Amino acid sequence: ELGWISKVHVNRPAVVRHAERIKKWRTVKGNWQAAWLLKAVTCMDLTTLSGDDTPSNVHRLCFKAKHPIREDLLKALDMHDKGITVGAVCVYPTRVTDAVNALKAAGCNIPVASVAAGFPSGQTPLETKLAEIKLAVEYGAREIDIVISRSLVLTGQWEGLYEEIRQCREACGEAHMKTILATGELGSLANVYKASMIAMMAGSDFIKTSTGKEVENATFPVGVVMMRAIKEFYWQTGNKVGFKPAGGIRTAKDAITWLMLVKEELGVEWLTPELFRLGASSLLEDIEKQIFYHVTGSYARQHDLAMA
Repeated sequence: ELGWISKVHVNRPAVVRHAERIKKWRTVKGNWQAAWLLKAVTCMDLTTLSGDDTPSNVHRLCFKAKHPIREDLLKALDMHDKGITVGAVCVYPTRVTDAVNALKAAGCNIPVASVAAGFPSGQTPLETKLAEIKLAVEYGAREIDIVISRSLVLTGQWEGLYEEIRQCREACGEAHMKTILATGELGSLANVYKASMIAMMAGSDFIKTSTGKEVENATFPVGVVMMRAIKEFYWQTGNKVGFKPAGGIRTAKDAITWLMLVKEELGVEWLTPELFRLGASSLLEDIEKQIFYHVTGSYARQHDLAMA
């Protein structure tokens, strides 16, 4: 439906002003803060996307995914029996089998997500992208994070973008598909809105801000624009599409602010792992430190949270 995006205009100064207000929101304190942080943990895609990933560090990541917060800290909060785990473990396709086996051995049902489709640049032929997606699914990935070809957005080839994403969606089969827009490389907020709409029209289960490898990753202006697109798509079609900010989200305060923004823009029903994820590799460490301080009243030393 190109009519939806043909006359899109984004009021950038208004979006930026709104984003500046978001940064000044007062965060919650005490037990409320601990509750929001545990919610953030359950919506987290615990990620390792390094060139030196090995089976052993993927196994370690999977153990942390099942036990994201120290058991004694959860007991102090009376949350030890609530099944607190992360939302998914995200790895490269070659490490999917390692993650699947580790989680299976740990006796948990946390889904494995795999980046694919020429991540992070997207500069590979479509046939190669589709083959990579199919292999990741064959290895056991239940979620696929694809990345779009930015050139299709920058040159206004919306039908081409739609067809690329549609074919990726088809290759995913039963796996959920998150479409990474790489918003820092799209040139304008209007392009971010248009790419969001096209990705949802093509069947994306989630739209995601960034690969984490760009110079500019998840920002609040981009988040506002993408969430407004999700809201309009829901009004027009009745379909709920998830949202995933990723890249540069490192502190507990950042995580809570993103949760608050989602609640403000999309509503409480989006604050579930089925509709909201935080892409993070180092965020969990700071969240566990904050919960440690809340429970004990003292700051964690390095050996207190060894698995972080």
